[in-house]
Amino acid sequence: LLLLWSITVSIFGIGGLLGSSGSRYLTVKFGKKKCLLCNNVLMIVAASIMGCSKISQSFEMILIGRFMCGVSAGLCVPLHHQYVGEISPRKLRGFANSTSSFFWTLGKAIGQISGQRELLGSQSLWPMLMASCGLPALVQLVTLPFFPESPPYLLMQKGDQEGCKKAIRQLWGEGQHQAEIDDIMKEKATMKNTKILSVLELVKEPAFRWQLYMIVTLTATIQLCGINAV
Repeated sequence: LLLLWSITVSIFGIGGLLGSSGSRYLTVKFGKKKCLLCNNVLMIVAASIMGCSKISQSFEMILIGRFMCGVSAGLCVPLHHQYVGEISPRKLRGFANSTSSFFWTLGKAIGQISGQRELLGSQSLWPMLMASCGLPALVQLVTLPFFPESPPYLLMQKGDQEGCKKAIRQLWGEGQHQAEIDDIMKEKATMKNTKILSVLELVKEPAFRWQLYMIVTLTATIQLCGINAV
């Protein structure tokens, strides 16, 4: 039992690694909005599988659902940051990106509170707790179609300047947005002359060594500071 539950808990991280590793390829090929929509479907399916595990008397369904949740979360983290940042006007971009961390932390807190035995952590209600991760995904699945695709993606990946302008007007209202379009064009020109490094190449590149050390140290400190225990 200890081995099974250890695998069930840790397989979320394995799924997250796989999901985040494939996020760049998927966003370039399909766009951020489509990827987020499909990712919501994946999370709803995972939630349904875990929610039905008790009725089916199958711990394997929990294992599969946790893995799928991990893949979905791994895809969502970079996708969400990029999409929110790219659809926000420049003066609100920093604030919009910072809200992601706030809501992730809030979600963890709500999950841990809801998991108490007096609430949804009881013997009869725990399937509802495991299925609850599908609720935010369902909300986003219903609301996201009303939002346009990311303007930088339309211009840089698709070369659709009219579509980019239309998306900007829908997001930021009518006005003069040529400066933002020019910035995207400059970024596109810069990226043509920039080599995209793989994870292995990034680790081997001496120029990024100290930045990499700093990020690893900060991330490890967050994990070891006891915040999960709190």
